[in-house]
Amino acid sequence: QVQLVESGGGLVQTGDSLRLSCAASGRTFGSYTMAWFRQTPGKARDFVSAIRGSGSRTYYADPVKGRFTISRDNGANTVDLQMNSLKPEDTAVYYCAASRYLLSESASAARESYDNWGQGTQVTVSS
Repeated sequence: QVQLVESGGGLVQTGDSLRLSCAASGRTFGSYTMAWFRQTPGKARDFVSAIRGSGSRTYYADPVKGRFTISRDNGANTVDLQMNSLKPEDTAVYYCAASRYLLSESASAARESYDNWGQGTQVTVSS
């Protein structure tokens, strides 16, 4: 089990950038697949991006490809999400998630693959 704490959310304008960070506890962070999901009121929690433990593979949902970049620092036990060219439709609560397993691309995008979640951080993009 790992404990996850997100930070970096806030209120920005269309076209701005924001960087989210997720700090994880635990001595085996480097073996976990890490991901970001997002959720708006009344809707399901949607996949945003994932990164394997080694950082060798990254995956992105189509709406964020080319604008968001996921990265991790296994020495610092952190995973970041750099969000550029933000749009109002990016407004959501963003959640960090961790899975102890090496996941395929399709599995990386499934909520059920993750058994550790942070509390979420709000991102609001005004038009």
